[in-house]
Amino acid sequence: MPKKLLIVEDDNDLIKLLRYNLEREGFKVAQATDGSVALAEARRDPPDLVILDLMLPGLDGLEVCRQLRRVDRFVRTPVLILSARNEESDRVVGLEVGADDYVTKPFSMREVIARVRGLLRRNEPVRSQGSRLQRGNLVVDTAGHSVSVAGRLVGLTALEFRLLHHLALHPGIVFSREQLLDRVWSNDRIVTPRSVDVYIRRIREKIEAEPHQPGYVQTVHGVGYRFAANGEES
Repeated sequence: MPKKLLIVEDDNDLIKLLRYNLEREGFKVAQATDGSVALAEARRDPPDLVILDLMLPGLDGLEVCRQLRRVDRFVRTPVLILSARNEESDRVVGLEVGADDYVTKPFSMREVIARVRGLLRRNEPVRSQGSRLQRGNLVVDTAGHSVSVAGRLVGLTALEFRLLHHLALHPGIVFSREQLLDRVWSNDRIVTPRSVDVYIRRIREKIEAEPHQPGYVQTVHGVGYRFAANGEES
């Protein structure tokens, strides 16, 4: 069954270009020209991935992304931002509100299609020899693709889940940002080392009792990150 994409963009010519090329690649495509309509369309027929412009009438793209991430159904839905804003700070803000990737305009259709396929591929369930990792009060269930802390379910995006799973699978081992990019993003590397910090911060805000004093995902200054070497796998 073809994957459904929702394009949220107020430039009709760009919508036509994206729609033509994505449908030619075998995707099913829906569209919306403003933020409120996009949210209504997503609720009516949930997409597998959202392509989102930032500059929209009414609700802007950042607010659309925030509202999507507040709904359990869309916590793991990949969001690809398309924007003319090309400063690194703009990219960081987009990732902080829950986007998975960021492409600046003008762009090539080949790049957009590659990013879409990469995000959909990474949204597939993590494969692991064991289906459940327990580290202290944290449980990472790869079969159910879920995370809980002290029995409380935590909603992570697909990329956040993969990053946390990789760290939890290797407690006590320090990984540099570049190593995490290689091992978690692999050949689909589309973020910078600084962006890894954003994903770590998002994970901490969801799983740590005190994100500024993390007990699970720890910073090793000047090196990278590690998962605390306490708790035992079950």
